[in-house]
Amino acid sequence: MRSKQIQDTPTDAPWITRLMVDPQVTAPVGLAGFHGAPDEVGMVEVGYRVDPALRRRGYARRSLETLLAVAQRHPDVHTVRATVSPENPASRALIDSYGFVETGEQWDEEDGLEIIYEVCVSSAAGVSSIRYPRRVKPLAHAGPRS
Repeated sequence: MRSKQIQDTPTDAPWITRLMVDPQVTAPVGLAGFHGAPDEVGMVEVGYRVDPALRRRGYARRSLETLLAVAQRHPDVHTVRATVSPENPASRALIDSYGFVETGEQWDEEDGLEIIYEVCVSSAAGVSSIRYPRRVKPLAHAGPRS
């Protein structure tokens, strides 16, 4: 899906899919990134997925913090969107802790019902003071996801 997206819209390439990497783990622990470059009103949507065997270790939080920091530093980004299944309380609690507010819902062909959350990058909680522990590095760009 993302490979076709880059072919159709090459300017999205720097924004999409990155690997979640922990130097203590031999394989990537997940994927995170934006769904594309900022749209005409300055909105980007984040997405992240952690290997089920490696969940509850802070990887999604670290990824979201990294993505929010990237969005905050980019002059064209004003709003960050996240969509979450109502059946995923852990992800809902995570985005809630960064000041996201519910703005609606949508039906996704692949994921079903999703609740839409948004936050203004200037008010995203706790992002400006991100500090990475030595054992976990920020996300590395992985190139397109096929």
